Amino acid sequence: MLSRTFEKINAAPSLLGFGTMRLPKLYADKEDIDYEKAEAMIDYAYAHGVNYFDTAYPYHAQMSEAFIGHALKKYPRESFYLADKLPGWFVKERADVDRIFEEQLQRCQVDYFDFYLCHALNKNSFKVYEDLNIYELLAARKASGQIRHLGFSFHDTPEALEYIIDKYPWDFVQIQLNYLDWERQDAKRQYEICQERKIPCVIMEPVRGGTLANLSPDAVKILKDAEPEASTASWAIRYAASLPGVMTVLSGMTAMEQVEDNIRTMSDFRPLTEEEYAVVEKAKNVFLENTIVPCTGCRYCMDCPAGVDIPGMFKVYNDYRISKYAPGFIEGYEKLSGHNAQECVACGACMSHCPQSIKVPELMEEIRKCYMKLKP
Repeated sequence: MLSRTFEKINAAPSLLGFGTMRLPKLYADKEDIDYEKAEAMIDYAYAHGVNYFDTAYPYHAQMSEAFIGHALKKYPRESFYLADKLPGWFVKERADVDRIFEEQLQRCQVDYFDFYLCHALNKNSFKVYEDLNIYELLAARKASGQIRHLGFSFHDTPEALEYIIDKYPWDFVQIQLNYLDWERQDAKRQYEICQERKIPCVIMEPVRGGTLANLSPDAVKILKDAEPEASTASWAIRYAASLPGVMTVLSGMTAMEQVEDNIRTMSDFRPLTEEEYAVVEKAKNVFLENTIVPCTGCRYCMDCPAGVDIPGMFKVYNDYRISKYAPGFIEGYEKLSGHNAQECVACGACMSHCPQSIKVPELMEEIRKCYMKLKP
């Protein structure tokens, strides 16, 4: 598995990283992790050279950290790199930083984090870090060896990124980047900002929450005509990994098949050629004609006060926008009975938490009307 070296990074993380936000679950409506399936996936990845594992305090209703601590405990600590994140929205005073950090160490069964991030920063959420001088507390942890590399994950405009990245001497930055967002959400400029400062990038959402693994049939045909044996998702993974300055491409894997496919893609990594970039661009443009909702399924919008399963509702709608299969949309909508668009009261609570700035209430009304129109 390829590793890239960087001036600020005293480590050799694998180019493919394992994200633990979308692990297999025991129940469809709960976040409990299926330990047997998930651990088998971790073991397979580790055996094939993946050494970068990413978790966070809120993932899987605060159960992801404990799982990854369990799954990695069997391996020598120096043989893998563990990344975790500070949820600033839970920090009300400086003491909360130490409390959360110690809890994370305990959950993960480690004495230090190789990579530690301020989680999901944007212009507004960064204020608590400035007001409480949280960087100072984390820098002290770094000085003591409990944090080896300090960075942040980011969801906002390039202007906000420039402000945050220049505020402190960060070691790395995690940004959302994929061929759909390269221009639509200006991931290109965000990547350039990191490159200009020679700060390595960790890439999240390379397949955009699974969207780029499930393109419209006409877009898939373009990719298959170019390389019949390659999966649709592999094009997205290679797109992100082909960029210089990218340290690790995170994939939030849910099934063993995804782990195997990603490892096939990255074990003998081939950067995209100019001809292949043109293929991706053509497939993307065809796909965008379907005008999907840009939801990544991150679930930062949850829990909805009215009980709406917002990411679930968007997935059902996006599947319909791609396939145009009305019976499937109706079935999916009705399966979410009590949690579908009909329950939305347009309170807007979700919008302040959405990294994609999606106008959720407006779209819920659009989805409700679509259902009423298609329902027999």
